[in-house]
Amino acid sequence: MKLRIHVSRKPGVLDPEGRAVHHALEGLGFQGIEDVRIGRMVELEVADNTSDAAIEEMCRKLLANTVIENYRIEKVA
Repeated sequence: MKLRIHVSRKPGVLDPEGRAVHHALEGLGFQGIEDVRIGRMVELEVADNTSDAAIEEMCRKLLANTVIENYRIEKVA
């Protein structure tokens, strides 16, 4: 089974990478950019019988820092 784990910073948490990209876009002359948030995507291939609980545990223990990040699990067909 193929999974995509989308990880992003929680609202209100400073995103220095997003600020840098925002500044760079404005420096290149792009107008109307209100906010930029940078996240990441992790692709996993796991055995078909891997439980949802195990996948959640992987995310909580390693793939996302749940203090400052949210994650979303997508099962890819």
